[in-house]
Amino acid sequence: MSAATYEVDDLLRELAPQVLGVLMRRNGDFDAAEDALQEAMLAAATQWPEQGLPEHPRAWLISVAQRRLVDTIRAEVARRNREAADALREVPMPADVLSDGDADRDDSLTLFFLCCHPVLSAASSIPLTLRAVGGLTTEEIARAFLIPESTMAQRISRAKKRLASVDRPFAMPGEDDAYPAAWRERVGAVLHVLYLIFTEGHTTTGAHLHRADLAAEAIRLTRALHRLLPGDTEVTGLLALLLLTDARRAARTGAHGELIPLAEQDRGRWDRAAGLEGVKLVTATLSTGLTGPYQIQAAIAALHAQAGRAEDTDWGRILVLYNKLEAVAPNPMVTLNRAVATAMVHGPQAGLELAATLDDTLSGSHRLDAVRGHLYEMSGDRDRAIAHYLAAANRTTSTPERNYLTLRAAQLRTA
Repeated sequence: MSAATYEVDDLLRELAPQVLGVLMRRNGDFDAAEDALQEAMLAAATQWPEQGLPEHPRAWLISVAQRRLVDTIRAEVARRNREAADALREVPMPADVLSDGDADRDDSLTLFFLCCHPVLSAASSIPLTLRAVGGLTTEEIARAFLIPESTMAQRISRAKKRLASVDRPFAMPGEDDAYPAAWRERVGAVLHVLYLIFTEGHTTTGAHLHRADLAAEAIRLTRALHRLLPGDTEVTGLLALLLLTDARRAARTGAHGELIPLAEQDRGRWDRAAGLEGVKLVTATLSTGLTGPYQIQAAIAALHAQAGRAEDTDWGRILVLYNKLEAVAPNPMVTLNRAVATAMVHGPQAGLELAATLDDTLSGSHRLDAVRGHLYEMSGDRDRAIAHYLAAANRTTSTPERNYLTLRAAQLRTA
């Protein structure tokens, strides 16, 4: 694949949610907008590497996709009533699209709120938003929710059908109402979507450990939301958490792309500016107490960031925070992280006992085996550590993780 093709692919991934936002705002039909966008992106992927990028790529995609939409409507109208087809308006060419503001308007965050419609449960709206706007595949979303891909595909399909039954589900607020009060009930779902997009970018599958484009987009949109709601401690907490986590990105991989765990990272390679910004943000929320899950997770990340060496980490305070987090937002992954913190404070056996409570909820998860491997290694039980490291290596879909886990098992064998 040529460098030009890679450039086009990256640009299309960036522009897709923005273009979809314009199409949804104009037409309101989710499936039709997605189909039109896919056709426009296919045309771009075919033409742009050969002919070069247009002057305004976003406007080009909007125009081509809108034409596809109108062609579809024309065909449907013609089928029902041939004479009515002439009533449809012509779609402006890219130069004209620029004049109506669409080419400069980023609807990504707005579309997140629109997809998180109150007629949908969080279990439906969040996957739908991740698929339509976040650019994640159904497989990636299913993995984040710990359910089979087929189940997630059905959930997304049902969400689309439910929205299709609502009158103007993607109606926009008035021009003078940039953030309508009625949308406040959707903030939690939007934050969850942004968190999952970042998480997928930070711990992706396949040959690479992370996808910087997904992580950067999640941070960009969270910043935009923070500008709208600077006093919301959960919005601030999420932005702090993403910045503190992303600050470690350069140190997470070695020269050949291999995974380097937190305890072994060169902390001099951490992004100091991002880390300081994250610490300042979460510190600013503490006056109201630790009440939300993102705020608590950001406080945990801040304690890691403030430790100059791994051995300086204040695991006692981290364990207290994980206990609080589990009380506020119980989740198997929170319990698994609490098991690690418990082991660091009270010894590996205490951590293993807590991890054993996850046998049903995380059955088949490579992360549970990886943690058990680590805790058995801490306890000196090399045989069990090797067995769990290898089990985790067989289950993970991330090549760097598989290589790391296999290497740990090999090192224990020869120790």
